Amino acid sequence: MAHQGDSGPPGYEEVGDRLTKEFAGVHPAETVARCVAAARHGAEEVTGAATPDLVERIARKHLQVLAIVAAERRRQGTRPSLGNAP
Repeated sequence: MAHQGDSGPPGYEEVGDRLTKEFAGVHPAETVARCVAAARHGAEEVTGAATPDLVERIARKHLQVLAIVAAERRRQGTRPSLGNAP
């Protein structure tokens, strides 16, 4: 979930821009922004700091995993409910 003021110190907007371009056609910009915000907040909680390069690496990994899961769901023809609904 995006938080108010997620653009934060300089560098985070550029991270979002780079990842939005990298994952264009795979994830909408809103998903990229949420992953960047989550990576930033997670890094701050765990390490006490969140440099733009660390945030970018974490967010990229999250976006890659989301893309793999989405591709697997399409391949299997499953619903987004993770198969736990009747």
